[in-house]
Amino acid sequence: MQELAQDTMLLDRRTKELIKEYVPEGEVLGSIVCFFSVFADATRVRMLSALAISEMCVTDLSRVLEINQTTVSHQLRLLKNLGIVKCERHGKIIFYSLVNDTVNDVMLKGVEFLGC
Repeated sequence: MQELAQDTMLLDRRTKELIKEYVPEGEVLGSIVCFFSVFADATRVRMLSALAISEMCVTDLSRVLEINQTTVSHQLRLLKNLGIVKCERHGKIIFYSLVNDTVNDVMLKGVEFLGC
């Protein structure tokens, strides 16, 4: 058997071009990493799961999930800045909800993948 030279690739040119085109880089890569980092925190995942069921105010989220209200507020601010949750004021109370079902779909796919 002959050994391959260090610079020899086994991939054909078309596959190599597809990979170079498909694999994200730069701003797109950064955005994807930022999006998926949202799921790297247990508190955020719990909050997102709750918000997938119903819109809620900070107090309700804090009480139902038994999380410090300051922590809930901090995480909601982060999620809002990332465009994952939106808020709507009703009088003195601000209600938070998911911007759309995509985040919940991603979490459900994760659960499906893990076989939970």
